[in-house]
Amino acid sequence: MENRFSILFLILLSFGFLKDANAQSAQNKPVFAKAVYKGLDEVYEKHPLSEGEFYSPILQGTYPDPAITRKGDDYFMVVSSFAMFPGVPIFHSNDLVNWKQIGHVLDRKSQLKVHDTGISMGIYAPDIKYNPSNDTFYMITTQFAGGFGNIVVKTQDPFQGWSDPIKLDFEGIDPGMFFDDDGKAYVVHNDAPNEGEERYQGHRVIKIWEYDLENDQVVKGSDKIIVDGGVDPSANPIWIEAPHIYKKDGKYFLMCAEGGTGGNHSEVIFKGDAPMGPYVPASNNPILTQRYLKDNRENKVDWAGHADLVVGPDDEYYAVFLGIRPNEKNRVNTGRETFILPVDWSGEFPVFENGLVPLRPKLNMPDGVTENKQGQDGFFPNGNFTYEENFDSENLDYRWIGLRGPREDFIQMNGRGLEIDPFEVNIKEVKPTSTLFYRQQHKNFEFNTELAYEPQNQNELAGISAVQSEKFNYVFGVTNVNGEKYIVLERTEDGESQIVKSERVNYDGTIKLQLKATGDDYSFGYALADGDFKFFDVSGDILSTNVAGGFTGNMIGLYATTANDALPIE
Repeated sequence: MENRFSILFLILLSFGFLKDANAQSAQNKPVFAKAVYKGLDEVYEKHPLSEGEFYSPILQGTYPDPAITRKGDDYFMVVSSFAMFPGVPIFHSNDLVNWKQIGHVLDRKSQLKVHDTGISMGIYAPDIKYNPSNDTFYMITTQFAGGFGNIVVKTQDPFQGWSDPIKLDFEGIDPGMFFDDDGKAYVVHNDAPNEGEERYQGHRVIKIWEYDLENDQVVKGSDKIIVDGGVDPSANPIWIEAPHIYKKDGKYFLMCAEGGTGGNHSEVIFKGDAPMGPYVPASNNPILTQRYLKDNRENKVDWAGHADLVVGPDDEYYAVFLGIRPNEKNRVNTGRETFILPVDWSGEFPVFENGLVPLRPKLNMPDGVTENKQGQDGFFPNGNFTYEENFDSENLDYRWIGLRGPREDFIQMNGRGLEIDPFEVNIKEVKPTSTLFYRQQHKNFEFNTELAYEPQNQNELAGISAVQSEKFNYVFGVTNVNGEKYIVLERTEDGESQIVKSERVNYDGTIKLQLKATGDDYSFGYALADGDFKFFDVSGDILSTNVAGGFTGNMIGLYATTANDALPIE
């Protein structure tokens, strides 16, 4: 009897009376044929590059908290990544002007456990340093997830990957490493004051430890507070953090961020005779900030700080640091970006050249650097640029990332484009999502994609998301309710969702989707066949750090889910 039913099932299947569930599921997987991002910022139109110039920021979009190191002619730079997966983007350059992303430091689940944490948790403020005494690179950071805390990974070749994390036995955040000429190693970091000694909200200290290179652990009992509060303790300074130690002319210099990552952000410096201090602040602090300037200045850059120093190819000093470029409503949708400035260290303390006046959009290249190759031959693009991805390569560009989990868990290139295998998770859940993200890198931009998708029910949706966090985002996509396809635009603010617009759509196979922004004005559009785009206008307010909080910028996602709750309204 069982064999008869099996034969009958196969006959019905062969004549099309039944559909193979696996085949039906495969048909429902959305395929994005391509994606095109175009930057349209006015500042780059008004300030074209002349020969010998390059733009700053050097990394546009949410690439914050840069740290840099040098080995010979090779420079390596890392930035924060929070709950993005993979974590800690790493860039390489030979001249500080032209940068290539060579991968991510934390690219395995054993290294990065952010699957159940909010978007602004995870990886904070990585530091990268080369130790010539053992020819080894170290990346040290705080991972607020997975039970890690402060960790270090290492390699002798950043092009070839990094070790699994080693958990370090100290509290606090923003750890940095320093390797002295005598081979000794130290870890310096932000921490809370000693218990019972807290004086005010935001009171922090900088602490230093000796570091055992053989056992990769801080030396128990060697910790010492070297800065209590900040430059002027009587003024109750807040959030002294992101410390780095440098040695020059036999003296030790401790450079830190101070004032919090916002409008009061700055960079300050101290001097000492030994790595463990004591340290005395410079009289001309802060050495970098934008906080004293007019609010309505042209081409405004703000929040400058969290810097790291390196000797450039011309034997002069340079600093990478974070800053933001707010839109016309002073909102921060592109997130905190990586800038660079030359530094004059001919005197006792380093001086950021033009670091206390309005930052300019372009700089002169270091002496001896003759070619600006940004956007060519794999070098990171800069200024206004157009990036087109046809999803026809085995190796997807590193700029495409997942959230809380690897992109490889839900994507594949199938010859027609990018196919997403949707998770039963929507964008508002604190779980890995089946969304491939690209950072917003301009205040004014266009993002286009073409989607082939036939949703079968209201739980299925695919399209574009614009995400500041799990609680602040837009979803714009196609779903199916009672056999009818709908385009829906959902706005989620502080966890509360509402449908902004929904319409029935009837398309044959593919639909074109677009997201564009002019400052704070965002528009989501769709087009059928060769027809014109129809746009729905919204505010970009919820995509800004000012409204959403947290530490990331807006991320544009190619999104699919089988847990959709964005349903059309009649």
